[in-house]
Amino acid sequence: MTYSLPDTAPQTAAGKVLWHFTMSLDGFVAGPNHAMNWMTGIVNPRADITQEYVETTGAILGGRDGFDAFPDADSTYDGTMQGTVFILTHHPEDAPPTPRTTFLNCGVAEAVRIGLEAADGKNLEILSASVGRQALELGLIDEIDLHIAPVLLGDGIRLFDNPGGAPVKLRLLNGDIPTAEINVRYRPAADDQQP
Repeated sequence: MTYSLPDTAPQTAAGKVLWHFTMSLDGFVAGPNHAMNWMTGIVNPRADITQEYVETTGAILGGRDGFDAFPDADSTYDGTMQGTVFILTHHPEDAPPTPRTTFLNCGVAEAVRIGLEAADGKNLEILSASVGRQALELGLIDEIDLHIAPVLLGDGIRLFDNPGGAPVKLRLLNGDIPTAEINVRYRPAADDQQP
């Protein structure tokens, strides 16, 4: 039997809680100190993918560590996303005022409820490894949408960091075999070559 993995279908605005990241091949969504410069030169073959998420995202829920590293949270999706950005924090009193950003001091379940209400039928995107892990543990994640970049970081912020926890099994949505592993093949690129 020959099996070919099709690309994911375009994202739809369906009131989903979507954990969404570009991730390194070794499972990091940011480098040390939330560095994102590793994404320079990474190309997604679907040229319209950013617009796809702009159109289907009604609100974003992030965490304070990521916000502190990138306080211009309102510029997510190059500033074209019109929804509210929510930042979950235990200390909102020292957060700088930021247009279109609302700071929440509550539990993850309540933050997801608030975000979904603000998304108004569109998707709530979680752009935080910690908030996403907690939402997953609470059964609040509808989909995990990953773009795997051809880079090994070796250090940084992992998508799912849960030492001692139980494995979380997932179902592949873009294929005929929901339990299939995905085969990828890369070779190291010379420093002077594009990845």
